[in-house]
Amino acid sequence: MDLSGEWRARIADDELRRSGIGVDVDDSAWDPIRVPGHWRSHSSFSDIDGPVLFRRSVDVAPPTAGERQWLVLDGIFYQADVWFDGVYLGDPEGYFFPHAFDITEITRLGSEHAVAIEVTCSPQRNKTAKRNLTGIFQHWDALDPDWNPGGIWRPVRIVTTGPVRIDRLRVLCRDANADRANLLMHARIDSDQSRSVRIRTTVGGYTQRERVQPLARGANEVEWTLGIDNPRLWWPWSLGAQELVDVTVEVFLEDHPTASDTATRRTGIRQISFDRWQMTVNGERMFVKGANCGPTRMQIGEATAAELRRDVELARDAGLDLLRVHGHITRPEFYEAADDLGMLIWQDLPLQWGYARSVRKQAVAQAREAVDQLGHHPSVAVWCGHNEPLTLDIEPGRSPAMSALALKYLVGQQLPSWNRSILDRWVKRSLEHNDDSRPVVAHSGVLPHLPQLDGTDSHLYFGWYHGEERDLPGFAARLPSMVRFVSEFGAQSVPNDADFMEPERWPDLDWAHLERHHALQKSIFDRRVPPSDHVSFESWRAETQRYQAVLLKHHIETLRRLKYSPTGGFCLFSFADGHPAVSWSILDHRREPKRSFDTVTDACRPVIVVAERPPAEVRPGDPLSVDVHVVSDLRRRLDGAVVTARLSWAGGEQTWRFGGDVDADSVAHVGSLSFNVPNAPGALMLDLSLEHPEAAASNRYESLIA
Repeated sequence: MDLSGEWRARIADDELRRSGIGVDVDDSAWDPIRVPGHWRSHSSFSDIDGPVLFRRSVDVAPPTAGERQWLVLDGIFYQADVWFDGVYLGDPEGYFFPHAFDITEITRLGSEHAVAIEVTCSPQRNKTAKRNLTGIFQHWDALDPDWNPGGIWRPVRIVTTGPVRIDRLRVLCRDANADRANLLMHARIDSDQSRSVRIRTTVGGYTQRERVQPLARGANEVEWTLGIDNPRLWWPWSLGAQELVDVTVEVFLEDHPTASDTATRRTGIRQISFDRWQMTVNGERMFVKGANCGPTRMQIGEATAAELRRDVELARDAGLDLLRVHGHITRPEFYEAADDLGMLIWQDLPLQWGYARSVRKQAVAQAREAVDQLGHHPSVAVWCGHNEPLTLDIEPGRSPAMSALALKYLVGQQLPSWNRSILDRWVKRSLEHNDDSRPVVAHSGVLPHLPQLDGTDSHLYFGWYHGEERDLPGFAARLPSMVRFVSEFGAQSVPNDADFMEPERWPDLDWAHLERHHALQKSIFDRRVPPSDHVSFESWRAETQRYQAVLLKHHIETLRRLKYSPTGGFCLFSFADGHPAVSWSILDHRREPKRSFDTVTDACRPVIVVAERPPAEVRPGDPLSVDVHVVSDLRRRLDGAVVTARLSWAGGEQTWRFGGDVDADSVAHVGSLSFNVPNAPGALMLDLSLEHPEAAASNRYESLIA
């Protein structure tokens, strides 16, 4: 029984906790509210932080002999107290996994009942020691910091089972190849008394195994393995087909023909490794092209299944292989779409920046819940425990000076800390203990530090937070260990749909409001794309999009040219906005593309032809030498490819032509272009083209002859 729909709600206080939880409560004067959803989406609660008491009446047929009934909360943001007919059931914590309560003894008493749920999502005032494990929903510089995600954001259900219920079912593909695969099954099974049961496992409609299992009263942890001969493998979209199969587990009482409970997980058979930041899927190494993604909507409970799937479709349209679910766990429909479409997922836990010491036990428990909820998805390729485990008070509109922030960042990276050294170690251990089938990254964005001098993936914001937009190639040459996997880079730009910015006020925009609520970083724009240089809003917007596109193009080309030597892949920051924002995304909150979307799509094509980027400005007579490469992600060799390079300037041109083979999944050095800059002030254009019956590519670089 799905209890989605209209509930009643009021701001909770001590009196309401006593008088508003029973069956015979007149709630006609309470405010109507939709479940699932977030309380701030309703006018009566649009500016409050809770707690809020939700309630509704429900008719439930009493259970028959041998039946049990459960109240299941699929998702609450973030903590709750739960009553059924005024009987207190418990105080669940954690937003992304279900919480279940046995209500059998209460529902036996009649058919008219009342559910009351008080939900709290307290604001995290001390950003360096947060206590709610809500990740980016309560601390991120790309969402409105005044938003509160509190509410019942996923359905509430009443479920009827037999005497034995499958409370959790974890399905992991431990290893797989074309000949054989092994699935590791783990179930948490709740029994009303000590007994033996039969557990039947069916894969793809064929019974694989039946076993007798003794159970104690209450929760039982049961684990078993399944071997599958000649499996049909699941592949990322760029490597093969997405074969999916249903795994069904049924629990029977002894000598009883009907299952007491059944659970099904759709999964894919595949094996993934991540060695030295290079990913291998089913034995095939692949260079990973990815993007960070925040929630499809800031109000994640109100995103539609079609919207969630559309984000995955758009990422595939852009040529991306992987989406990093940045600092949160999203809706099940997103992961189902990734399975269907062959999109790999780098899955962060909802840990972002600094946390209080008291969260360790809860973080370890929620790491296990993440494995239980998502472990069966073949798309989930990597677990990451904690994004940037630094105790920084980063908040839109309230950030400290960049110099002070940079100093705190470097100190936090190098000195031992409770978050990085203790919390993340426990979280990583929990992930590895509960899922040995996937690689686990303890934390993201940690610089090399003593004593090992071995960091993790890198967050490199050349041309935005630090350095210049052209600095990445030189940095990579000096410190190759810092570009093994670059999981964040980018620049902000103004979206096409910018009515929220009130452009008619130009140049007197409400900059403080935009910084606070819409992610805009004015002080950095003043350095990179100064608004004061533009006479119109439209001109400034176009230049922000041009700057972002140029930065992303050349960063991606640099990292692809370093394929496997040493770079294993990248995740640009970021893919799409969850609310109206001036952000790093390449798609706005309505999924209208910025200029950078097409640029990223071109840079992520399976085959590209690239050159070492010429200087922005050159002088007549300067000698230049530019290396040209072809980067191919194809699994087949391109025989007899032809590359043409054409250098043009006012009144002249020079052409080079190269021919040869491009190996599968490789970077081929085509040749060097050596020339002296002509005495022709103006634009100097370098155009590259690749010709082959199975692949074609082109590229352009521009310099100014001063």
